[in-house]
Amino acid sequence: MADSVSGGHLADRLTSRRGAWISLGIVLAVFVALFGIFGSAKAPSGNAQAPTDSESARVSELLAGFPNADRQSVQVVATRDDGGTLQPGDLDALTAMLPSLTSIPEAPASGPLVSEDGEAAVLMAPITVGADNSETAEMIKEVRGQIAADHPAGLSLLVTGGPAFGADVASSFDGADFTLLLVTILIVAVLLIATYRSPVLWLVPLIVIALADGLAGRVTAAAGSAWNLQFDAGIISVLVFGAGTNYALLLMSRYREELMVEADHRAALASAWRKTMPAILASNLTVVVALATLALAVIPGTQGLGVTTAIGLLIALAAVAFALPPFLAVCGRKVFWPFIPRPGQARTQGRGWRALAMKVTKRPAVSLAAGLTLLAVMAAGLFGTSVGLDQIEKFRVQSESAAGLEVLSQHFPPGEAQPVFVVAKSDSADDVLAAVDGVEGIVRAHPIGETDDGTLTKLMVTSEYSPSTPESLDQITQLRDAVHAVPGADALVGGAVATDLDARSGNEADLFLIAPLVLLVCFVVLVILLRSLIAPTLLLMVNLASAVAAIGAGAWLSRVLIGQDALDLQVPLLSFLFLVALGIDYTIFLVHRAKAEAVGHGTRSGMVEAIAHTGSVITSAGLVLAAVFAALGVLPLVTLGQLGLIVGVGVLVDTLVVRSVIVPAIFTLVGDRIWWPGRLPLPRDGELAHVSGDDALVSS
Repeated sequence: MADSVSGGHLADRLTSRRGAWISLGIVLAVFVALFGIFGSAKAPSGNAQAPTDSESARVSELLAGFPNADRQSVQVVATRDDGGTLQPGDLDALTAMLPSLTSIPEAPASGPLVSEDGEAAVLMAPITVGADNSETAEMIKEVRGQIAADHPAGLSLLVTGGPAFGADVASSFDGADFTLLLVTILIVAVLLIATYRSPVLWLVPLIVIALADGLAGRVTAAAGSAWNLQFDAGIISVLVFGAGTNYALLLMSRYREELMVEADHRAALASAWRKTMPAILASNLTVVVALATLALAVIPGTQGLGVTTAIGLLIALAAVAFALPPFLAVCGRKVFWPFIPRPGQARTQGRGWRALAMKVTKRPAVSLAAGLTLLAVMAAGLFGTSVGLDQIEKFRVQSESAAGLEVLSQHFPPGEAQPVFVVAKSDSADDVLAAVDGVEGIVRAHPIGETDDGTLTKLMVTSEYSPSTPESLDQITQLRDAVHAVPGADALVGGAVATDLDARSGNEADLFLIAPLVLLVCFVVLVILLRSLIAPTLLLMVNLASAVAAIGAGAWLSRVLIGQDALDLQVPLLSFLFLVALGIDYTIFLVHRAKAEAVGHGTRSGMVEAIAHTGSVITSAGLVLAAVFAALGVLPLVTLGQLGLIVGVGVLVDTLVVRSVIVPAIFTLVGDRIWWPGRLPLPRDGELAHVSGDDALVSS
């Protein structure tokens, strides 16, 4: 009767002798066509950190209207190798370098400006910045190459400043995406081999998911170009590989289970497809809709990531649903060699998980208390954690621009490398300048240009505070209050530090908007899937506690392992999103099976049975996802390393503690009331399985 439904017909067509080959041909044709359509797509290279309507973003737009808007200066910081005072000969050698650092004839390099302690000097070198950081990186590379060629003996020279920071970020990713892809593939391959102990089987899902990742990269690039989205391609790749492997593991685990009772491998595969696809589909759509809520974010990078990751996960779902089954059908039962499952074989898999589940259900209150205590201890890592990294802290490996900023801060006002810009009406420029001079911590402020029509004036303000420190952020607020109070000036404050301040408020707003929406999405999906209100409420509360615990543990590990006391701005929101949405994956995998088993065994024993059957696959899936996210640590930015660390820890805890201990304990304590207001249907004839020996369950 089940085969009469459309899902049954589709499963048969994907796995039958003829249908499998036809399906494979169609899938390959679609892949080739899509690769051809989107193969040349390139995503936008923008990396805006603050909301598009923020004051700093408006200043950036206004600055683009000034003459020579593409011209910025980098600082070349010079110190003696022995740490001593600069000598007259050193200053003469630096002066001799000025012609070689002049790339714009009408704006020659200047300096050296010597610090008060006489131990450092700065050369100012105007450059023409590119349309993005990658283009600017080429110019910075030329400047550093020229310095290397004319390097005076006994001096250390470091190039720093705003353009140099952007260039170093772009250069740090040279080859990083390929490294991330390679590490991700190796991780997935090793874990698949360890899971199935087959030298052949791991290739099948890996090929399918790798094709999905390649297509996702091209389609998301096209979407980004069409809709002007900003996003990190590395995160998309990690999600496609992680989620795609999870879906494949669930399908292949059920396929192996069906092979032990079904002589026809095609019938076994069709049955596995029918039984797992509802959970896979619900899991995927939950994460996709949760990610889609990021489209409401105000931070451009966060907003773009939501749309593109949703696209990537839909492609991963399509690949596993329609490419993997015919591939497995063509390969046949022997793809599991040397441990080929056959009907009548003794089932040894799941005994350990069954034993664990039985222990938990025997003492549910103690198990629940122990699990929640562990989560509370992990969440304690949030104490002492702040949010927001400065320019130096954002690099996992220190860059030349970051090192130059440190040296500059030791001998000059730290704000020299990241000046603040104020744009005001020209007829009020003097009043604005007076207001700026009245703010505490301002070293100097002066006009540096007007628009061609003379209506707007640009002021450059130098602070005595290091960029992005609490003092410098407070100073931006004070500056804005001061210049906004000047009547008729319409003055606005921007620059790198102002952008950081606006980014912090934007990320905070995104967190308080997106987090509740993600929880709501997950709750609605669980209600629809389980036809219950109590179970979704309890499961979501546990998932929320698990996410908070993981962020706390990750923050503590970041302090210990990476040496960072603060989390980067986007880390709390993205880690919360991934932990809750991906954690719901495993909830759906487990509880969907638990409800099906509860029909024949009751809620308590049904949960034991569900853990026995899914414990191995959920653990394998969790290990894959945790390891894949940990691969983000190979990238050079602390932001991605922190995100990978938190999500990796969270997935492991979610897999090994929440799904294995806390959830079964809750279901045991609540019993059949967990399904309220719905109720479990009575088992149909023959549905109540006979259980004996090693399969004995705890009685209800």
